[in-house]
Amino acid sequence: MAKVGMIGAGSWGIALSVLLHNNGHDITVWSALTDEIHMLNREHEHKDKLPGVTLAEDIVFTTALEEAVKEKDILVLAVPSSFTRATAHSMRDFVKEGQIIVNVAKGIEESTLMTLSQVIEDEIPRADVAVLSGPSHAEEVGKSIPTTIVVGAKTKQTAELIQSVFMSDVFRVYTSPDVLGIELGAALKNVVALAAGIADGLGYGDNTKAALITRGITEIGRLGMEMGGKFETFCGLSGIGDLIVTCASMHSRNRRAGILIGQGKTMEEAMAEVKMVVEGVYSAKAAMRLAQKYDVELPIIEQVNEVLFNGKPAAAAVKDLMIRDKKIEIAHDEDWAGSNKEKNV
Repeated sequence: MAKVGMIGAGSWGIALSVLLHNNGHDITVWSALTDEIHMLNREHEHKDKLPGVTLAEDIVFTTALEEAVKEKDILVLAVPSSFTRATAHSMRDFVKEGQIIVNVAKGIEESTLMTLSQVIEDEIPRADVAVLSGPSHAEEVGKSIPTTIVVGAKTKQTAELIQSVFMSDVFRVYTSPDVLGIELGAALKNVVALAAGIADGLGYGDNTKAALITRGITEIGRLGMEMGGKFETFCGLSGIGDLIVTCASMHSRNRRAGILIGQGKTMEEAMAEVKMVVEGVYSAKAAMRLAQKYDVELPIIEQVNEVLFNGKPAAAAVKDLMIRDKKIEIAHDEDWAGSNKEKNV
């Protein structure tokens, strides 16, 4: 049995707490929100974020960060990406040398362009930081619906330890050394999911959705590999796998926000109606800054930024994607008649 501190009591933190408790581990859940902790202690259910999922009586809920962090085998950092740095900063005085911290949030810090694991390491250098990601909606994990995910860590030993703690007959965990690629796939797919939702809100069909998914993973992989991620990662669970589920499911807050934007609502109105953090909004600007830094073209992500922040009509953004200059999908073979060296973007 492992002692696990769950730092964050949103839908994903609660779903993982249920999973880990079912695996036989000792769980302490922290939230900065006093009302939320009182509700969890009273109801043993998060009626706002994960209704219908019952929490065991022996799960501890607390607003005391020290209680949730100290003397734990594993800490799971499950706060929204925009709160990752502040939470890590608050935790650091309680974190022991070599403490395993598993980040499960998805995003890129706009001000620094750091991935979230890099943010945590910046605040808590003595920690052993890993990431857990993949196609895994909290609503389904909380109900023990079969799910497959990947853990990325700097050492095989850490990855296999986390794998053993999280894995069950309904939650299959793979391991990977590509922490950077996993995090980039996880963050950037949220931006593409906004585009998919916008297309849905405009009334477009399956053809459009398939195009956005396939060209979206091309953009994610292009930037990710330029930054040092592995091609296989973007073909895997935290790449195309997470992108498919986030673009297709109504559990996806990014897709739901995109639908509302496609129907004519502003970004602010859409986020207010979804009532949850829409991570793709926070990652969109960072993605464009990374594209400029690494000289990579991201046409879909660029148009999402135009719609979100510059007031461009959603239909005009889709049209501009469709009428771009002619491109190639697969690089020409040297002996193909008329071959040239066009850039595949």
